[in-house]
This record gives sequence, C-alpha cells and structure tokens, in this order.
Amino acid sequence: MRPTPHRALGAGAVTAAALAALCLPGTSSAAARPATAPVAAACTPAQAVANGGFESGTSPWTQSASTVITSRSGQTAHGGGSYAWLDGVGGTHTDTLGQSVTIPSGCGAATLTFWLHIDTAETTSSTAYDKLTAKLGSTTLATYSNLDKNTGYVKKSIDVSSFAGQSVNLSFTGTEDSSLQTSFVLDDIALDTSDGTTPPPADSTRTPAAPSYTVNLSGDTSGTVWTGHESVTFTNASATALGEVYLRLWDNYHGTCDAMPIKVSNVTGGTAGTPTVACTALRIDLPSPLAQGQSATIGFDLNITVPSGADRFGHDGAFSFVGNALPVLAVRDSAGWHLDPYTNNGESFYSLAADFKVSLDHPSTLLVPATGTSTDTPGSSGRTVTTATASKVRDFAWAAGPFTKISGTSAAGVPVNVYSVSGISSTSAQSMLSTARSAVDAHASRFGAYPYGELDAVIDNNYWFGGMEYPGFVLDVVSTTALTHEIAHQWWYGIAGDDEYTSPWLDESFTDYATDLAQGKTGTNCWSSVSWASSAEKISNSMAYWDAHSSRYSTVVYGYGKCALHDLRRVLGDTAMAKLLKDYATAHWYGVSTTAEFKAAAQAATSTDLTSFWTQHRIEG
Repeated sequence: MRPTPHRALGAGAVTAAALAALCLPGTSSAAARPATAPVAAACTPAQAVANGGFESGTSPWTQSASTVITSRSGQTAHGGGSYAWLDGVGGTHTDTLGQSVTIPSGCGAATLTFWLHIDTAETTSSTAYDKLTAKLGSTTLATYSNLDKNTGYVKKSIDVSSFAGQSVNLSFTGTEDSSLQTSFVLDDIALDTSDGTTPPPADSTRTPAAPSYTVNLSGDTSGTVWTGHESVTFTNASATALGEVYLRLWDNYHGTCDAMPIKVSNVTGGTAGTPTVACTALRIDLPSPLAQGQSATIGFDLNITVPSGADRFGHDGAFSFVGNALPVLAVRDSAGWHLDPYTNNGESFYSLAADFKVSLDHPSTLLVPATGTSTDTPGSSGRTVTTATASKVRDFAWAAGPFTKISGTSAAGVPVNVYSVSGISSTSAQSMLSTARSAVDAHASRFGAYPYGELDAVIDNNYWFGGMEYPGFVLDVVSTTALTHEIAHQWWYGIAGDDEYTSPWLDESFTDYATDLAQGKTGTNCWSSVSWASSAEKISNSMAYWDAHSSRYSTVVYGYGKCALHDLRRVLGDTAMAKLLKDYATAHWYGVSTTAEFKAAAQAATSTDLTSFWTQHRIEG
C-alpha cells in the first residue's frame, strides 16, 4: 500500500473494543464456564507473565533499579522498543528483575521462554566471571554467563510443568565481578501453559501448506452483497500434527462482531468456534489431527456485505472494491499461529501461496476485474459469470461496477487492463495504462518474469490510501509513482512473500526502492536526511510498533527503508546489488522472506562486513 497524507495514519489503531475481543487461541471464555467447576484440576491454557515485552511500563515487574527496564540507547529490544538490561556496569554490581506468576492447576505443559542477548568485555574463554540466574521461587532454572555471549538475541525455553498449581516468583539476577562489563539483556518473556494435548509446533515449517480455494458467489444488482460457498483443501507440511486451522476474516475490521461484513456459516470438515481477534479470526477444529503430509478440506457458506466508502474493502457509489474479503488460512510456524490484529496503517496479511478458482455471478451491467486470468460466460437472464483462475497467489481480490475499461499489452507480452470509475478522464486512463505497461516490464527485468497472466489496475481518485496491491490486481489513484509502486508489490509481497505485520519493511521498503529504480532515481544523499524520533525507532519494526507511532510509519518504512537499500547498493556496487535482488527473489519465489535471510544473502554478496551497516541503518532480525 502507498499511503497518502490526506487521511490520518492512525485510523487503523486497534480500539478498546477490538482489544477486548482479542484472545489467545484455545482459551475458553470465562462466561462459558460454569460458576463452580466440577473438576478443580482442569487446565485453562494461559500466558502467565504480564507485560513480558516491557511495552506497558514497568508494572507488575519489580526491579533493583529504575534503569533495568529501559528503552535507552546502548542495547536494543528484541521486539517493540523496551527491554530489560541487567548489569553492564563493569564493576561489582547486581541487578534483579521479577514478578509473581501463577501456573494453573492440572496443566500438563508449562514452558518459560525468553529472548536473551549477552555482550561482554571479558576476554576469557574458560571463566564465568559474570552471571545471570533465572529462578522460579528458590529453584534455579538456568544460569548464563559471559561465556554465553552472542551477537544477537537467542530464544531460551525451559520446561516448568512441575510448578503447576503454584503461585511463585519468577526472577532474574545478574551479577558482575569487579571489572570488565557483561550485559544481560532480556525481552519477550512468556510462560505458556496448556493441557499438554496440543504441543506447540516442533519445527519452523509453515503450515497449512499448498491451499487450494474454490469459491462460487453470486452478487446482488449493485455488486455490494455476495453470497455463496467457499471450500479450501490444504496439507499439513509440519512434523507436528495439525488439529485445527484458523480462517482470517480480515474485513470484519470494517464492521462489528454484532454486524460482521464477512459471515461464515454451515461449516463442513470441522467444527467452528467463536470468532476472536475482533472477529477477524475463526478457529476450525478438525475431526482428527492431520499428520505430516496428510490433507483435508473444509467448506462453508459465505456472505459478504461491502460497506460504503472508497476503501480497499468498500464501495464508492456504484463501484465496489472487494479486497481481503475471502476467508484465507492463517499460518502456523515455530512461533505458533499468526493471529495478528488488522491494521489500517499498512497490512497485517500473512498467507502462503495458494491456488484460487473463483466464480462470480453478477449483473451483466457490471464489469468485474479480479485476481488471476478471467473469462466471462453468459449466466441466467441479464447476468454474467466471471471465472477467475490464479495459481500461487497469496490472496484474491475483485471489484464490481460500471467501469470504463481500456486494455493493452506490455512489450514483454503481459496483458494489462485499466478499469476507471466515472470522473477519470480518458487521458488519465491512457496515462495509467502506459505506466502499467512500462512498470510491469521494468520490474520483471530486474526481479524475474511476471507470472500472474494479466494485470488489472482499478483507478479511483477517491481512495484515501493512495494505492493497494493484490496479486494481479491493484487499486490506485491517478499517479505514475503510486501505480509503479503497487505493481512492484507483485514481486515484493506477491512473489517473494513476507509476514507483512511483523516485517512491513520487507515489502514496502523494497517496493519503494524498486519504484525508484524503475523511475531512474538513484537515491543520492537520501540517507543524509535521516533523523530518528527515538532509540526505539527502527526500519525493521513491526506494525505493532507503527500502529503506536503512526505518524512516523511512512517516513521510516518507505523513506528511510528505500534509502537504506540505496546505501546497500553503494556498498555492494550496482551490479552486485542487482544480482542480489534478482537471486533473492528467485530463491524466495512463491515463498516467504525474513529479515535474517535477506541480511545473510546480502552478506554473502560482499566481502565487506555488513554488521555496522545494519546497526547504522537500524535493521534488526
């Protein structure tokens, strides 16, 4: 998405009501339990540590000094802006950090996890001069020292199931001897409990994999209400059994839980729970767990009601834009299920490449551009069935309305269609067609051939957000730069995917950099204008951070992000940088990119140590 300044970026901040509706997967509603539980030892899965990321001040932590929980410079957070920094004084010193936790009775599994970074001035390779001790009550769980130094954060995981039914103090104590500092830096501390019957994923494999969606919908006379059926077949790629899946009903953000724009009913192939995460996530329990390599299909009736408004999901008068409306499968990996909230500042969307076959029955007076390659066949009296087929795409979107359509073909042979709402001049439409034809070829020459068949651009100058990308389908205002940007997203998010909530820079920074290249801009001296708002501000921050600092999102992720890539090109050289990005796109074709993978690929492309480059440009991961 390319934001525009005429609407406040804070519009997507999560409301109190949305936060109240957000709950952990598998957690029972208190209202659903009887007043007196008949089985006292029943386990209610929970996360026992409060404020484990230190983003909500210091409560309920107790600390030996007010500087332990901090966001000051010198160290960095694993996530967000705050962390706990114990020691690092370089003299005889002790720091402590703790809080009381209650581990529910009857829980068969309880796991303490935290992220730990250790740096030290000690030079020994044999003596533990400075130590960090983790305890529950009087029991020492683990001890770390200057000998465990590391260049980044390392995740620690400790089984604490034996403490079930106890309220006990969780504590960390760091001690330094008389000289040479050692810093023990903690972040994202959690203590997860469960009944032990559904263990967390044992590997980093992303699942459910290879989804195949079949959708048949019928639209009303205006194209604002769509009803029908959707089914999805998927495979468990993980060594950990798959007992449930989650559907993301993203566009319920645009309504309320009492009046959901996206309604799922009559589920087959599993049992539906109650929607959570402000009704944007729906758990479906499978009849029996899927082992690795096994496949299953779920189906459901679907009702979509498009609200008023020139939005990525909304209608501008007679013209409807239906983005993120089809329920898609959430992703599970080593971090568990990704059930992030919707953000209106950028994107929350994280999905694996999938196949879609979508049939849209609509009045013949409406044109229906859509993701994939479309064919029109006659329907019942006065109606047309548009069938769109798309392979290896992460989402599916369409529009409906009395558009004016013009078409052309890029020099490389990509069919391009421009659909304009009323009020867009023919001159502007032709200009956008010319831009789209040249942009798709420019990006393809740098990153690999465009794989999605045709490309549809839907133009409306009333879009508050400037532009929005979907595979083979973009929404845009009349703007050469914005359209070139959205088409670059076909590679950076579409083909080389990413978790857009966790790592928005991987699509927006890369897309703005690609836009500069397509427009012949070199980014000369653009890094010299960088001015950070705080020590917590980083290019690689997640949307959780940017929703709390919305006025800085565009400046840092789009502006500073692309300037960092221009700087990297100057370090590597033009030829090496071009090869890096093309090879990187190829390596992640239809896959998922991470910051760590990109940093490793960049380092492999040069003999220059890039450690200080990433630090200077505030790119972590």
